[in-house]
Amino acid sequence: MRVVQINGGVFGSTGSIMFGIAEQLERSGGECICFSPVTVTNRNKEPDHRYEKIGTFNSRRLNVLLGRITGSDGCFSLFVTLKLIKKIKRFSPDIMHLHNIHGGYVNIPLLFRFAEKHNVRVVWTLHDCWAFTGHCPHYDMIGCKKWQTECHDCPIYREYPQSVFDNSKRMFHLKEKWYGNFNSLTLVTPSRWLAEQVEKSFLSHCRISVINNGIDLDTFKPKPTNFRVEHDMTDEQIMLLGVSFVWNDKKGLDVFKQLSERLDPDKYRIVLVGADKSVIASLPENIIAIERTQNKDELVEIYSAADVFINPTREDTFPTVNIESLACGTPVITFDVGGASEIIDKTCGEAVPKDNIDVMEEMINYVCDRKPFSENNCRQRALNFDKKDRFKEYVELYRSIMDE
Repeated sequence: MRVVQINGGVFGSTGSIMFGIAEQLERSGGECICFSPVTVTNRNKEPDHRYEKIGTFNSRRLNVLLGRITGSDGCFSLFVTLKLIKKIKRFSPDIMHLHNIHGGYVNIPLLFRFAEKHNVRVVWTLHDCWAFTGHCPHYDMIGCKKWQTECHDCPIYREYPQSVFDNSKRMFHLKEKWYGNFNSLTLVTPSRWLAEQVEKSFLSHCRISVINNGIDLDTFKPKPTNFRVEHDMTDEQIMLLGVSFVWNDKKGLDVFKQLSERLDPDKYRIVLVGADKSVIASLPENIIAIERTQNKDELVEIYSAADVFINPTREDTFPTVNIESLACGTPVITFDVGGASEIIDKTCGEAVPKDNIDVMEEMINYVCDRKPFSENNCRQRALNFDKKDRFKEYVELYRSIMDE
């Protein structure tokens, strides 16, 4: 079995998933080639995995610019995609597995025409909602439901993938045309929530499989730490932790600021990991800010030091930070959005209504005072999300598609 994978990046969670699937497939006797564009993250730094580059750094910049000017993400990169298709043809894959294909680095209609012409089955892992909207990867925060019928008058067209003007109606219908009736398309979602969203979209006819994201349970596990001592926390103080790659109101930055005003500062200490200098400058003095870290051991120590992990995200498909916290023995309190609540159960955490900070505060006090969730129960729940098992699920999915 031969599989081609295409993703918008080689680092981060989606890059790790792509390479993890490739390694599992090769261990199972299959062959895989991964393709990804040249971005600022891999221009001067390479991952520890083999892959082939799509285009050049400047070609991608040009096509991103064209997409931004016209509002037509996925319509350019013509010559780059033709070269990519030549390489794919030489490999002669049975399956083409797409991950994030937004971001202007590939011509989407060309890819699907190639797959249709050469009878290549397509698996597409939806890491967000972009595939079935006219513009946005996420719409939960603004409560938009236009994508269920027809996108138009997009209120967030200036957000990623940024556009000079609103082209959401045209892009919605182009996506319907490109792959809305593609017969050999299997969609994978990381959460039941996202699968339910797909079922309300123009992709509802597709086969949909739910394969949760997983983490490295050999890395994320309870670990002795001096973090609390290093940050002048007493044994009696309760450490509330938030972790994000980017901090903004979508990730609940404003919620942490409000909690810092509401909660007793002598009893609670709030720690935010992943803050940049501008965010740090905006935080009140009673919030401890830690800049973004690529050191997983350091992150594990911080998770292990915390008493409760707080995730007031307002839009998320399946936040792996929740799993990482559980794996380190720390219970989770999260807003009930997207697939966030699917990660926890009654033994290890609580989901509260989105934007209800009163209930969030009550739940923090309840969990910290009553301590209903043990370290062992949190760890046991996390064992359901071993990335090795998830990669095996992908290989089994490939086999089932080939057997049809």
